[in-house]
Amino acid sequence: MLVLDNARYHHAALLKPLLRKYRAVLTLLFLPPYSPQLAPIERAWKLARRLATHNRFFATLDDVLTDVSTCFDCWKRPNSVLRRLCGIT
Repeated sequence: MLVLDNARYHHAALLKPLLRKYRAVLTLLFLPPYSPQLAPIERAWKLARRLATHNRFFATLDDVLTDVSTCFDCWKRPNSVLRRLCGIT
């Protein structure tokens, strides 16, 4: 089973032949049209924004990118924060 959001490219005509070919072994489960609470990346972005950008002044875009990158660098390896955000026990 493959869980997908409802991005246009997940419904693209180019995918239809591939999906037909693997329909015996692949089931697609589409999330509701707007469901950020079901997408772990949305929770990760929300926390990253809060940790790296909230209540801060950035003089340049590079400053923003540096702080956000530093935040994500802390999550390069599996850890308890990512497990919680992704609902992994």
